[in-house]
Amino acid sequence: MKNIAFILVILSFLAGAFLASLDERAMNWTYFIPVMLVGFVGAFIYKKEASAAAKRGDLLQNNKQVLMDSLNNILENLESLNGRKDKIPTYEMRFEIDKLFRDDLMNFADARDSMKHLFGIQAFADIMSSFAAGERYINRVWSASTDGYVDEVMMYVEKSLAQFQHAKEEFEAASS
Repeated sequence: MKNIAFILVILSFLAGAFLASLDERAMNWTYFIPVMLVGFVGAFIYKKEASAAAKRGDLLQNNKQVLMDSLNNILENLESLNGRKDKIPTYEMRFEIDKLFRDDLMNFADARDSMKHLFGIQAFADIMSSFAAGERYINRVWSASTDGYVDEVMMYVEKSLAQFQHAKEEFEAASS
């Protein structure tokens, strides 16, 4: 049903564009309005089906496990990186970040919408606020590594660790 709704939206857009191109000065509203209504109905059905799919219990539980595993991996890797950050050459830190964090950050981002259904909007906002800050700090470490700013690399690894620790605390509080 979701695919059919998506196809309706596409066909409605294409039909509306075609109708709009027939005459540069006048629009045939008799055809255009029903075509657009079909598109709106298709969009509504698509959104409704997507929301229902996101609330399925098995998907929510799988995503909850992905979220926990990703967050734990990120924290474990950050703690390890923080302990040896002075031993890694500044220009090499970006490669270390790519190797350690890329997959877990992407997995967490792909599953994050399930937190809204699992914990509610406020808990989602609390978790994502800290997570996003931690992710920005990791990105800042990567950029500072590329630019050769040793002090920033050291500082932002610690800041990122603190943010992800807070995100995990919020996640555990919401899970309880």
